[in-house]
Amino acid sequence: MGTKRDYYEALGVKRGASEKEIRQAYRKLARQHHPDLNPNDKAAETRFKEISEANEVLSDKEKRGKYDRYGHDWQLAEQAEAARAKAGFSGPGGRAYEFSTDDIFGGSGGDLGGMFGDLFGRSGARGSRGRGQLDSLPGQDVEQPVLISLEEAFAGTTRLLNLATADGAPRRIEVRIPAGVREGSRVRVASEGAPGPFGGPKGDLYLVVSITPNNTFVRDGDDLAVKAPVPLHVAVLGGEVEIPTPKGSRLALRIPPETQNGRRIRLAGQGMPRLGGNGNGDLYAEVNVVIPTHLSDEERALFKRLAELRSPIGAAE
Repeated sequence: MGTKRDYYEALGVKRGASEKEIRQAYRKLARQHHPDLNPNDKAAETRFKEISEANEVLSDKEKRGKYDRYGHDWQLAEQAEAARAKAGFSGPGGRAYEFSTDDIFGGSGGDLGGMFGDLFGRSGARGSRGRGQLDSLPGQDVEQPVLISLEEAFAGTTRLLNLATADGAPRRIEVRIPAGVREGSRVRVASEGAPGPFGGPKGDLYLVVSITPNNTFVRDGDDLAVKAPVPLHVAVLGGEVEIPTPKGSRLALRIPPETQNGRRIRLAGQGMPRLGGNGNGDLYAEVNVVIPTHLSDEERALFKRLAELRSPIGAAE
């Protein structure tokens, strides 16, 4: 296996990049290389896994700090710190071990090999107690991308996942993605992550949601915006037009007389569901006045008459 590429290089950002810059770079690359958009493209699949792994680390402040210090060995550092947090590991004669990540990465700490020999039972009962404490360390959480449509985000949806098992036979589980998820939302699946480093419990699996661009609606948080084509005479005199909704139905939108092009009309509670079931956002219809074409002689004459009535010269006469 080749050497891993630097995570910052994988996302195309500088080492001092902000969280926003990292997030934007990941989203751009994820949409470009997502397996659902590149079927049977192994190179795209490999690239997607690479940028997903880079984003998982660099988007987490704590993990990023470890990566900046230790590089791709940051997980070993994390495991060592977790073991240290269990404080109280004792060796022969009741000696309490104090160790840091420097012990692993070339610092001047104690005898790490001897310490783990004691922890793993080579020194009697106290070593056995240390082994039990290590056994309780949970495994790493795992992230897996999932691509859904805006309509699926509105209604909620499910995905079937193939999970690897120790015997190599994949296991299928169905995961419910709740209504109202946003770009970057993380759906937790408990105890389906990596196994503990010393046989401990599994970590969790997180589905990281990406939402495909929609040709009809623009999302802003829990609100949606949609273009509302309005005939010129309706914009002038008032009336009703129909607009689509994310439910797939259509709503009658009342247009007040003399409505200007570009006006936004709010339809309360017709936007995206809020996560947790606390109602919905709003739907904003943006008026797009449609100028009539292929005018008849009578229609053209009416517009000429209107122009005469509205012109300053006509008013003076």
